[in-house]
Amino acid sequence: MSITEDFISKHEEQAIIDAINTAESKTSGEIRVHIEEHSDLEVLDRTREVFVLLEMHKTNARNGVLFYIGVRDKSFAIFGDNGINNVVPDDFWSCTKDVVIDHFKQQKFKEGLVAGILRAGEQLQKFFPIQEDDTNELSNEISRG
Repeated sequence: MSITEDFISKHEEQAIIDAINTAESKTSGEIRVHIEEHSDLEVLDRTREVFVLLEMHKTNARNGVLFYIGVRDKSFAIFGDNGINNVVPDDFWSCTKDVVIDHFKQQKFKEGLVAGILRAGEQLQKFFPIQEDDTNELSNEISRG
């Protein structure tokens, strides 16, 4: 098994995907999770790069959110697109990031991601409520690098 497969089991992966589905049922925001072993880039630079590689910047409302985990580097970041960052308070992502990191410190990786994703969905609902004609613009599957 690879280090990214050891980080999240298949059973845990499904729980995270279920959390994405739940969060996206309340908002038009699009949430993805990307897990990789290592990057030579600074965590925010790599998160931005993955965001573009996953074409998350192509949502209609520019309301994509990426949860990035570098397993070996013990790095984590949340990156929201311009449509979100233009309307939310400055501490919008730091509060969600704190929830995830608190769980990660206890080695509860699935629980941290689920809690963070659900919190992001609740917060995004205030600014990007679900629309009647909403479509899922991005895959809810976890990507791996």
